[in-house]
Amino acid sequence: MNAGTDMAADLGRLLPEIILACAAVAGLLLGSFLPRRRQWPVRVLAGAACVAGLVWTVMGGTGTVFAGTYAVDTATGATRAVVLTSVLLVLGMTRIGGHARETEFVVLLLLAALGAVVLAGANDLLLLVAAYLLASVPLYALTGFAKDGPGTEASLKFYLLGALLGTTMLFGVMLVSGVGRGSDYPTLHHTLPDAPAAAVAVGAVAVLAGLVFKAGAVPGHFWVPDVTEGTSPAVGAIVTTIPKIGAVVAIHRFVAVAPLNWPLLIAVLAAVTMTLGNLAAFFQRDVRRLLAYSTISQVGYLLMALAAARASLALPGLLLYLAAYAVTNLGAFAVVCALPEARTLDDYAGLRGHRPWLAVCLAVCLLGLVGTPPTGVFAGKLTVFTAAFDAGLGWLVVVAAVNTVASVFYYLRWLAPALRTRDEFPRAGRAASITAYVATPVSVAVGVLAGPLLAVFLAGAG
Repeated sequence: MNAGTDMAADLGRLLPEIILACAAVAGLLLGSFLPRRRQWPVRVLAGAACVAGLVWTVMGGTGTVFAGTYAVDTATGATRAVVLTSVLLVLGMTRIGGHARETEFVVLLLLAALGAVVLAGANDLLLLVAAYLLASVPLYALTGFAKDGPGTEASLKFYLLGALLGTTMLFGVMLVSGVGRGSDYPTLHHTLPDAPAAAVAVGAVAVLAGLVFKAGAVPGHFWVPDVTEGTSPAVGAIVTTIPKIGAVVAIHRFVAVAPLNWPLLIAVLAAVTMTLGNLAAFFQRDVRRLLAYSTISQVGYLLMALAAARASLALPGLLLYLAAYAVTNLGAFAVVCALPEARTLDDYAGLRGHRPWLAVCLAVCLLGLVGTPPTGVFAGKLTVFTAAFDAGLGWLVVVAAVNTVASVFYYLRWLAPALRTRDEFPRAGRAASITAYVATPVSVAVGVLAGPLLAVFLAGAG
C-alpha cells in the first residue's frame, strides 16, 4: 500500500513532464488522422499541454522521485515554467500553419522541451544522458526541417558536434560512475571525495563538456552561429533558448557533486564565453548570426552564477536571469520571424516608419539583452554580478561589466538602420508580430517584478 502511495505521489510530482510526453504522443497520433493541410488541432493540443503544465507547476509539490534520481525543486519548477512559456511563444511566432508536416514540427518541439526540463531535474548521471539525447535529437531534425541546403548543412554540423561531445559525456559518466560506485547524485556526493582525484577530474570535465555543448558555451559553441543562420528563424529561436535553460540548471546541479575547484574553471569559461561572443558579434551583418553570437555571450553571464554557486543569491539570480533572457531573446527572434525577408542589418532600414510597434519591440528586446533597466535581463545581471562579487570573483565582475558596455555597440548597429527612412518595406507576419507584442512587455514585467520573483526563488533555495 505504501509503495503504491509513493508511486502515485511520484507521478503527481512529475505531472508536467507526463503531460508534455503524452501531448507529444497524442499529437503524433492525432496528426496521422488529420488532413495534411489542416493539422492546427495539434498546435492547440500542444498549447493546452503547456498551459496545463504551467498550472501544475504552480500547484504541485517538491521533493525527489524514483529513488532520488529526479529532483522536483525550485530550480526544476522554474525551468518548467520558463520552458513551457518559451514553447507557447515559439508556437505563436512559427509560420508552420497549413504545412504538410506541421504535426512533426510540433511534436519535435514538445520532445525537445521535455528533454530540457528533464535535463534540469536529472539527479542521476544515467538520467542526465537520456535527457541529453532527448534534448538533442529532436533539435537535429528541426534544424533540417525545411530540407534545403543551408538547413541540411547546419543540421549535419549540429549533429556531428553533438555526437562528439555526447560521446565524451558518456565516457565521463562511465568514469565517474565507476569510481563513485553509483550514478545517483546523493551517492556520488559521499563517494567521490574518497575516489581517485585524477579519475574524478577527467570524468567530471568530460560530463561538463556535453552540458557545455547544450548550453552553447565555449568550447562547445561552434554550432550556434551556423545552425541559427542556416535554419529557419523560429528554429533558431528554439535552439538558442530552450536547451540552454535545461543545460545551465543541469550544470548547476552537477557541479555540487564532484569535488573539484569548479568556481575557477567555470569563471574562466564564463569570461572566455562572454568575450568571444561579444567580439564575434561586432562584425556580423546577418541578424541571425548576430543573435547567435549574442546568445553565446549571454551564456557567459549565466555561467557567472554557477561560478558563484556558494553565494546565497547565485541560484535565485540564475533562475531570474534565465526567465528574463528566454522571453527577451524570443521577443527579438519574433521580430526576425515577422520579417523573414530582412536578413541583414541594412534590410531593417525603414522599420520605424512602416512598422513602428515592431521597431519598439526590437529596441526594447535588444536593449534588454544589453541589460538596460527596467528590463528583466538588467535585474538578472545585477543579481548575478552581486552573487559573483560576494563569492570573491571581483575580477569576473569587471570582465562582465566591460563586456556589457561593449555589447551596446553591435546592438545599436542593428537599431540604427531601423531609424532611417525608406519608401518600401517588406510585409510583416501577423502571428509573429503579435508574439513580439506579447514577449516585449513580459520582458519588462520580469524586471519590474524581480523583487517578488527573487523572494520566491530565495525561499525555495533556502
